[in-house]
Amino acid sequence: MALAALPDYPWEQMTPFVETAKRHPDGIVDLSIGSPVDPTPALVSEALAAATDSHAYPPTAGTPELRAAIVHWFERRRGVPGLRDSQVLPTIGSKELVAWLPFMLGLGEGDVVVHPKAAYPTYAIGATIAGARSLAADDPAEWPADTKLVWLNSPGNPDGSVLSIEQLAAAVSRARMLGAIIVNDECYAELGWAGRWSSEPVPSILDPRVTAGDTTGVLAAYSLSKQSNLAGYRAAFIAGDEALVLRLLNVRKQAGMMPPGPVQVAMTIALGDDAHVAAQKELYRARRAVLAPALEAYGLRIDRSEAGLYLWTTAGVDCWQTIAELAGLGIVAGPGSFYGEHYPEHVRFSLTATDERIRAAANRLGEVSRHRDTLRVV
Repeated sequence: MALAALPDYPWEQMTPFVETAKRHPDGIVDLSIGSPVDPTPALVSEALAAATDSHAYPPTAGTPELRAAIVHWFERRRGVPGLRDSQVLPTIGSKELVAWLPFMLGLGEGDVVVHPKAAYPTYAIGATIAGARSLAADDPAEWPADTKLVWLNSPGNPDGSVLSIEQLAAAVSRARMLGAIIVNDECYAELGWAGRWSSEPVPSILDPRVTAGDTTGVLAAYSLSKQSNLAGYRAAFIAGDEALVLRLLNVRKQAGMMPPGPVQVAMTIALGDDAHVAAQKELYRARRAVLAPALEAYGLRIDRSEAGLYLWTTAGVDCWQTIAELAGLGIVAGPGSFYGEHYPEHVRFSLTATDERIRAAANRLGEVSRHRDTLRVV
C-alpha cells in the first residue's frame, strides 16, 4: 500500500505569530517547541569528540558497552531490574521511533493505533505511515477490539500528566486482553515536579509492579534529548519484550537504521552519569518557579503539568486568541490544537529557554497583570 498523504507540518502555522513576536523591542521569547538551549554536558561532548575516528560501521544493536549502560540505567533510575542486553535497542532519536514503529511492527489497514487525547502528533502520523487508523482515547475501556498498538505517554507531552503504577498496570492488562502491543513514551520521566511526583520517581511501564515480571507485549521508549541536552545527537532507545526488540533490530539492520558510532559512545557516558541530569533538572525547576506564577497572574489556569518540560494552560478562550495575545508580548507558545481536537482552548509553554528569556517572559506577563490590577482599582 502506498504512503497516504500526510498533513502539513503544523508548526508552519506559527510563522506569522513568530514574526509578530520578533518585533518586540526586547526580542522574542520562544517557549513553543521544546528544544534544549543549555550546553551538552562536557563529559558527553568530550566523549563524542574522542570517538570521531569512527571508520567502521557501528553495530545496529548498539555496542556492548551501550547496551550494558541502558540495562544498568533502567535498574538504577527506573526501577526495572533484570533486563538483558537483547531487550534493549538504541534508536536514531525517539521521533523516528514513534513515527516508524507501527510500520516496523507490521500494522496496516484495519488496525487501530491508540494514543492519548492530548498527544504528541507523531503518534497519529506513525499510524498513517503504516496505513492504520489512529484513535485518541485515554480510558482503556474505550480501546476497540481492533487495537493493535497502544501509545501511552507518561509524563505526557503536552499536558505533563503522570500515570501511576495502578494506571499503567490497568493499561497493560487491557492491552493484553486485546492482544495489542503497548508502549510508554517515557522521555520526561526524570522531570517530576508536583504532587507525589515531587518526591516519588515517575514509574516505568517496565516496572515489575506493572508487568508482574512479564514484559511480553510491553515496550518503553526513552530519549536523552531532554535530560542530557542531546537533542542534536538524536540519542534514544527502546526496551522491553525481547521478541519485539529483536524484530525491530532485524528491520533496522535491513534498512540501515543505526545510530552513529560516536553518538553511541556519548550515550554510554551520559547514561552512566546522574550528576548532570540532576543539575539540568534544577535549571528547569528554577525556570518553572519563575514562569508558572507569572502565567497564573496573567490569567492562565495551569492544568495537570505534574511533570515534564511544559506547562499546559488555558484562558478559557480559543487557543489562537491566546497565541495572538502572547505574540503581541513577544512570547511564542504552542497551540493546544496541535495536540489533538480535545483541547482547543489550551496553550503549551516550554521551559526550554534561558534563564534571562524566562525572566523576560515573566516580566512582560507581569506588566499586563499589574496594568489590569491598576484599572480595577481606578
